[in-house]
Amino acid sequence: MNKLILASNNKHKIKEFNEVLSDYEILSLNDIGFFDDIVEDGESFADNALIKCRAVYDYCQKNNYNYDIISDDSGLCCEVLNGEPGIYSARYAGNHNDQANRDKLRNKLKDKDRTAYFVCFICLYKNDNDYKFFEGRSYGKIIDEEKGSTEFGYDSIFYSTEINKTFGEASSLEKNSVSHRGRAILKLKEVL
Repeated sequence: MNKLILASNNKHKIKEFNEVLSDYEILSLNDIGFFDDIVEDGESFADNALIKCRAVYDYCQKNNYNYDIISDDSGLCCEVLNGEPGIYSARYAGNHNDQANRDKLRNKLKDKDRTAYFVCFICLYKNDNDYKFFEGRSYGKIIDEEKGSTEFGYDSIFYSTEINKTFGEASSLEKNSVSHRGRAILKLKEVL
């Protein structure tokens, strides 16, 4: 089975990649012994995905891992808030606290248009001269009441207009069929 290194230890992301790329063995950062913090200081989702790939590639070169590397950067965007929370989605309220992030977003959207979309940029990286990006988007709106699982980001307040429920209420199969990450992974799968 072919192996890919996913520049993440996020169990939800790993699960999504595994479900769509079932012909591949997905290795996490823990699996390869990478424990450094990667500073994601890019100005876009694509920048941050590339930063992660480069950091992991450098590590792999030093440790004789010869696998392709994939990473993603994703987030939620609200046009009425000029794209917020955007690249700061995971730390919108100042740290990685999903509940605080959801609360801040709902407060900022009071009496405003709640149209939103998730975006994901995946980078497939072989070296500095050989990398590609794949983008996926999923459209919906932000709701006040949390519905379904609250354990992953904004899923419980993002109502998908394609499946008519929140991502928090959706099964893995339903979510992957319309999610930003699922769509980007399918584009990646076409070139693997």
